Amino acid sequence: MTLPPRPPRPPAPRRWLGGPGSLQRRLLLAAGAFLGVALIAAGLSIGFVLHRFVRGQVDGRLDDRLLSLVSDLRPGPGGALSLGRDRDGPPFDRPRSGWYWQVGRGGARLGSASLEGRDLSLPEIPRRRRDDGPAPADGTGPWGEGLILRILTVPGAAGEPPTIVAASAPKAALRGPVLDALRTLALCLGVIGLFLFAGVLVQVRLGLRPLRRLRDQLTEIRAGALARLPERQPAEIRPLVCEMNALLDQNAANLEHARAHVANLAHSLKTPLATLSMALNDAGSGRDGSLARLVDGMDRRVRHHLRRARAAAIGGPARSRVDLAAHVADLRLVLTRIHADRDIAFASEIPDGLGVACDPQDLDEMLGNLIENACQWCRRRVRVEARRAGAEVVVRVADDGPGLDGEAAEAVLKRGRRLDESQPGNGFGLPIALELAELYGGSLALGPSDLGGLEVRLTLPA
Repeated sequence: MTLPPRPPRPPAPRRWLGGPGSLQRRLLLAAGAFLGVALIAAGLSIGFVLHRFVRGQVDGRLDDRLLSLVSDLRPGPGGALSLGRDRDGPPFDRPRSGWYWQVGRGGARLGSASLEGRDLSLPEIPRRRRDDGPAPADGTGPWGEGLILRILTVPGAAGEPPTIVAASAPKAALRGPVLDALRTLALCLGVIGLFLFAGVLVQVRLGLRPLRRLRDQLTEIRAGALARLPERQPAEIRPLVCEMNALLDQNAANLEHARAHVANLAHSLKTPLATLSMALNDAGSGRDGSLARLVDGMDRRVRHHLRRARAAAIGGPARSRVDLAAHVADLRLVLTRIHADRDIAFASEIPDGLGVACDPQDLDEMLGNLIENACQWCRRRVRVEARRAGAEVVVRVADDGPGLDGEAAEAVLKRGRRLDESQPGNGFGLPIALELAELYGGSLALGPSDLGGLEVRLTLPA
């Protein structure tokens, strides 16, 4: 079964809030929401306390004025009202200021200078509050301004009406200080919220750092730099690490068992075929040529499917990292000796440290087939180069031979197809390299070379 190419792993997000759907974003959004609700609740609570405090200050000032008015109230002739001394000190001396006082008994009235001779309209006070001290109320002044009122009812002597003493303050005296305090409070709460959110941000990033480190360690395992995850992990993710290590160990054991079974199968099939081939060779001129060809074909197919079974046993891209330059150098040494009589100019352009995620034997199988094919058909020059392309490595094997057209390039990738029967080979080299590359999620493509011949592009996971 051909595995689809493995998509490259996206780079880690650099944004402080994390990518969409990330744990970091969820934690930060939840923390931000809770911080916002908490700060709003704190602001409302503190604002309510401030409002009550300022209202208490205003009410206390008005109550002091009421008590001083009652203490200075003197009866006059004919039921008139009078005060023992002037009570029009600031701010009750400023006209239309909203700071007013008024004393009334029956039809008699006394008022502050700020009223300018007008009467202060008082709301009806419930009976149950008449003996409870000054009663709070809201009203409207003579010029339509909003007022905060404190009204005190002093019972009269027998047969006399009660005395109504009232003092007022403008609502701006309450609203202004509260708004000023709330502005300062909002600024302070905003700064506190920013510091708290910054602390949460640092805490979340520090808390998720082990997960990012675990992701990097898994990447190193896929690349072959690590065999198992380190056991030294935070307590919360240590069970997960133990389970993943157990899974890695189990996969490694299954791989070894699969390789052992493949080796046993190779021995059980290749030995009888070798014996049969030797018997046919011993027959000399009397052997059946068609039977010999069938035996050779069976041997080739057995070898082919055993190679495929070995690659499939890996279960996709291998975890081992193979140094590409070292394997190409070994193949170059062997093949230049085999073709020493042709004096092939072999060029290799592979960066140091470039590796592929592939089994070493399978890499030798693929590169050996491609480079052997290039050496067989070249005139004098063979070039092997490799470059990293994202999460993949592209290996190009080029020669200056006759090359192939489109139909011929498609035909040589089919098993057993040979374009030139006069040349040695069985037609399985390129198809086997293609199938092995696809088993690792890679690909194999043929095209014209800038040397004038054929170029084979082998793509494998980095």
